[in-house]
Amino acid sequence: MVATSATSSFFPLPSSSLDHSTAKTTNKPTSTNFSGLAPTPNSGGRMKVKPNAQAPPKINGKRVGLPGSVEISKPDNEPAPRTFINQLPDWSMLLAAITTVFLAAEKQWMMLDWKPRRSDVIMDPFGLGRIVQDGLVFRQNFSIRSYEIGADRSASIETVMNHLQETALNHVKTAGLLGDGFGSTPEMVKKNLIWVVTRMQVVVDKYPTWGDVVEVDTWVSKSGKNGMRRDWLVRDGNTGEILTRASSVWVMMNKVTRRLSKIPEEVRGEIEPYFVDSDPVIAEDGRKLTKLDDKTADYVRSGLTPRWSDLDVNQHVNNVKYIGWILESAPVGMMESQKLKSMTLEYRRECGRDSVLQSLTAVSGCDVGNLGTGGVVECQHLLRLQDGAEVVRGRTEWSTKTSTTTWDITP
Repeated sequence: MVATSATSSFFPLPSSSLDHSTAKTTNKPTSTNFSGLAPTPNSGGRMKVKPNAQAPPKINGKRVGLPGSVEISKPDNEPAPRTFINQLPDWSMLLAAITTVFLAAEKQWMMLDWKPRRSDVIMDPFGLGRIVQDGLVFRQNFSIRSYEIGADRSASIETVMNHLQETALNHVKTAGLLGDGFGSTPEMVKKNLIWVVTRMQVVVDKYPTWGDVVEVDTWVSKSGKNGMRRDWLVRDGNTGEILTRASSVWVMMNKVTRRLSKIPEEVRGEIEPYFVDSDPVIAEDGRKLTKLDDKTADYVRSGLTPRWSDLDVNQHVNNVKYIGWILESAPVGMMESQKLKSMTLEYRRECGRDSVLQSLTAVSGCDVGNLGTGGVVECQHLLRLQDGAEVVRGRTEWSTKTSTTTWDITP
């Protein structure tokens, strides 16, 4: 009895009312044809299906009875019998959902890669930058894109300078000093002050190529009574090799009067806690930059005008754009055979969107007509307005490229 009860909980048995009605009518003659079913001698009066019994076929979707067989009709809407198997939930859907969640989590974990390279550094998987070395140095990674390289497959000097500028601004932002301005602190915003660069010195030991990842470190130091020095160190993200060193001097200017300003004590209190007591990453080049004119310049390019995209949020031309204008007058033969290895710039005046400029270049160190012969080439540069007012003075040094092979990236 216990076994019967247990079995019926998984495999339901016919109701007892049907059993009684069947028992009462088994001894009465009926007109039903049982030729397909026959009692066996030891069956105790029960019916048994013959082994060769066949299921009734269908013709045009209708059941057709076979001769000598019993046609047992079943309503079309009768539900399937409840058994242990079909009462189980659909586990496949749950397993598929769990698998999807685990695969997504594994992918995110691999992207984050939280294992640090060094104990004092937190990884920056998304290139957003982070503070390192006791909160005084900002570090950010950049991947060299296909549109940031030149014909020699290496990054341009403008790309390098854009990375330097981006890390400088992100340093201020990450440190929590970014006010409602372009690199200005909250106190600078209150007093309408902005930073302007007065001098920039860059030394490039090696240019990264397409697909390389570079690691840029930047920090700030005191420079005189009313200036700030910002240094950069650019390394290969995989080998740690130093690629570029750069140092700059910044002062404050009132963005309303466009005049230079002393550093207010309120602003000094904001920035001095982030100053690093260190020497410049590059020894200062004390040589005086030569002023060029139409007689001393070997190459002149006129009619340079800023586009709307060349302006920053302070409504003056972006510092990196000046470098592109300076190189507009550089001889093409030198650009093809030489690479820029160092640069010193002095910013003397800003220019706006309505300015028209001239770029002048004088070449020394080799014959102007023989720039592709090799060796070190030095150039003097001047960027000036049409009225003769100086905007930028500069000096660049160039060395022979190791390979001048060009390549085509068009499909």
